[in-house]
Amino acid sequence: MSHTPGAPGPRQAQKLRTRQALMSASLELLEQQSLSSLGLREVARAVGISPAGFYRHFCGIPELGVALVEETLGSLRTLIATILAETGDTERRIAHTVELIARHVAEQPAYFRFLVRERTGGVAPVRRAIATQLDLFSEELTEVLAAESELRGWQPEDLRMLAGMYVDQMVMTAAALLEAGPDDTAETARITRTARRRLRLINVGSEHWLDEGQPSSA
Repeated sequence: MSHTPGAPGPRQAQKLRTRQALMSASLELLEQQSLSSLGLREVARAVGISPAGFYRHFCGIPELGVALVEETLGSLRTLIATILAETGDTERRIAHTVELIARHVAEQPAYFRFLVRERTGGVAPVRRAIATQLDLFSEELTEVLAAESELRGWQPEDLRMLAGMYVDQMVMTAAALLEAGPDDTAETARITRTARRRLRLINVGSEHWLDEGQPSSA
């Protein structure tokens, strides 16, 4: 039986489904425990495959954790970068970014609980993967900021510092939204309002940033 060129064949499609099932089952199990305590056999059993079958997709739990990190932060990074690149209106950009974070946390709370917990967790490859994704986010945001007319002439290290402040605030917002939970609409509204104000404050501060050899846009 033929299939559309470029599309996965039946065996490859089944492999992808099993891989995704392993990731989903892991997230469910991680609601009650940390990644360092998660057992490979436990994950395989939840999906209905043998431990040998698990190894056809991941070489171990740390690799599975890295895949979870890349799936979550990679997609969020791409979406936010698109928002930042498409509009020059600061207020609109801030509002859209906070809305996007809030929506992702509401739609995928298990992923974000995993990220927040494992950012300082006991599995080193996963900690490094989270740090790498956040660094990539900062690098991409630095490129966006470098193109802003009011920031032209800034030193690269200062642009990187500003990008890091934005990224840190986004991470803090996601963590606060998780803590509030989806049912506390009043607290969610307060958190998103505060996030917008903090991002606005960072932006206002950047407009008056002065340093040795650093031009002022004021």
